[in-house]
Formats: sequence, structure tokens, C-alpha cells
Amino acid sequence: MTDIRIEGAKIVIVGGSSGMGLALAARLLGEGAVVTIAGRSEDGLAAARRDLGEHPKLKTHAADISREEEVAALFRTSGPVDHIVSTAADIEGAYQLLPSIELAAAQRVVESKFYGPLLLAKYGAAHLPPSGSITYTSGVAAYRPAARGSVVAAVNAALEGLVRALAVELAPIRINAVSPGWVDTPIWSFVAGDAKQATLDAMAERLPAGRIGRPDDIADAIRFLIGNGFTTGAILHVEGGHRLV
Repeated sequence: MTDIRIEGAKIVIVGGSSGMGLALAARLLGEGAVVTIAGRSEDGLAAARRDLGEHPKLKTHAADISREEEVAALFRTSGPVDHIVSTAADIEGAYQLLPSIELAAAQRVVESKFYGPLLLAKYGAAHLPPSGSITYTSGVAAYRPAARGSVVAAVNAALEGLVRALAVELAPIRINAVSPGWVDTPIWSFVAGDAKQATLDAMAERLPAGRIGRPDDIADAIRFLIGNGFTTGAILHVEGGHRLV
């Protein structure tokens, strides 16, 4: 049984306007949390508000977590919070074979999945109670890298190292990460383009779970990490057995 109260808790979700973050926002709102979704796109935030039925406990905040001043402003605006979650990832253009990788695309991955999480901890920790938590999103690429995925694999691995270090430095605040496998979210449009569905279907046939992940699968895992007060410095693998095949 989880031991951290969610009803009435203030939770910031970065990257919550689509996919896994949006599924998490819906779940937490349903449990009575006060949720702030942060993202770069005003249009995306507006769409999230509509998708979530203009929920009275939902707030949105436009911020690019790769920009330090915008992260600082996010927490000045939010005030005290109980939990912070980041599902943000900018991987557009990063899935390329080595000769075709453009440094700018690689840098965007690092900024969204490493520097951004670092800044969220730097500025967010002071707003969290001792029972609070920060949960990041890594990925199976750190364990099962593929051709074209070198940058994403490396950044996921770096993020997991950051999780362990911050769990020590920021204790008793809990720092964890979910490591999803292949999940059917809009990000696959950047990874596979028009071949998205065929690519996902082929992986589903390989996985012991027999299917690709859904955003709700990852929302369940993040909800566990938020709510379990004895879990910190952990990487929770939710990938349908991908590491086994």
C-alpha cells in the first residue's frame, strides 16, 4: 500500500501535454491532486486543458526546461509543491546513424533529458517537503541500444546516474526514474515516421508481454514512485520484457 497522500497534493508535470505525461495528469487529477502541466508549446498546453476537460484543479505553465531562467520562474510561480515529474524529451532529428547525426539535434536531447532534469532538481528541491519526490523518465535504449539510437541511449544512461546521485544529495526527498520500453506515443512520429505502426507491431510480436506499452502503463509506474515513501534512487523498468529479448 502506498503511504504518500495524493489528494490535495500539488504536482508539477513537465511534458504533461501529451503521451505519458498527459495520462499521468488525468490519473492524478482523478485522485484529487492539484496538477500543473509545464511545456514549451502554448498550443499543446491549451490542447491538454481541453483533453482534461478544463479540470478545475489543472493549471498550465509555459516553460522550456533547458532554459535556467524559465525553470526558476516555473517554481517562483508554483510556490510549494509536493512532487515533480518530468516526461519531457526532445529527440527530433536525433535518431540517425553516426555519420548523419547533427550536433544540434544531439544537444537538444541532452538539454531536454539531462540538463532540464538537473535544473528541475536545482530549483525544485527547495520547494519540496521532506516527503516529496522527483520522478524522471529514462528509457530502455540505455539497456538495449540500436543503430541510430546512440545519443538517446547515452543520455538515458546519464540521467539514471543523475537519479542515483541526487537521491543521496537531496535525501530525504526521493529521486527515481521510470524506464519505459516502446510506448505508443506521438514521439514515435519522430523515430519511425510513416513506418511507425509497422515498427511498433513488429516489436509487439517480439516482446514477452505481447504488446507495445500504453501511456497508462507508464502513468501507473510513476504513480507508484510518487506514492511509495520507501523507494528512492530506483529505476523502475516498465518495458514488457524488452531487456530480455
